Formats: sequence, C-alpha cells, structure tokens
Amino acid sequence: MQCTMLKAKLHQARVTHAELEYEGSCAIDGDLMDMAGILEYEQIQIYNIDNGERFETYAIRGEAGSKIISVNGAAAHKAQPGDRVIICAYASYSSAELVNFKPSLIYMDEGNAVKGTSNAIPVQVA
Repeated sequence: MQCTMLKAKLHQARVTHAELEYEGSCAIDGDLMDMAGILEYEQIQIYNIDNGERFETYAIRGEAGSKIISVNGAAAHKAQPGDRVIICAYASYSSAELVNFKPSLIYMDEGNAVKGTSNAIPVQVA
C-alpha cells in the first residue's frame, strides 16, 4: 500500500519576485532546496497565506544563498513580492518506508533566512 505524505515544507517564505514573462515554475534558493530535500523540477504546491491562493507548479534551482523565491509564468498572477507562502512537496511511501518517515520542515523569517527546522508539526490545541 502506498500513502502520499508531506515530504518537505518551506513555511512562511517570502516571495521575492513574480515574473510573468519567465518560463514558468518557482525558483527557490538552491541552499533552501537542498536543506528541504526538494529536487529541481519536482512538483510543488504553493499556499499563499496573504491572499488565500493555492496553486501547483514545479521547483527550479535559484542562486544559492540568494534567498530567492520567484513565482514565475502564469503563477505570477497568484503571488506578489512580499507575500508569505508555504511551499510543499509530497511523495508516496510504502508502509515499510512509513515506519521511519519524517518530513523536512523549514521555518523561514521575513528575509527568507532559516529560523528553525523540525520533522514534526506540533499538536494543535483547542
């Protein structure tokens, strides 16, 4: 049995660019991609905290150390520089793989510097 799970998340990253005329996708700082385990050309989902838009695209490697999060092509209509976004990648795992499964969660500050990492989301209290 396969189960699709959250593989990686960049939480509250800030959009630095929205390039309508670029050849699609989302450019992410290469260091952030490596830290999260997001692969170049991997399908990602982006959730815009500021305007509620949710959309799907793929990741491309941005300049390492640049802190770039560039939403490109048609998706540029769904995010603007300064917007807070959650970028997620999902993967399918077998029951055996799920025994030791832990997602990679990267928490960002307003300048796209990493302020923390985790492999579990805290329990939400009522």
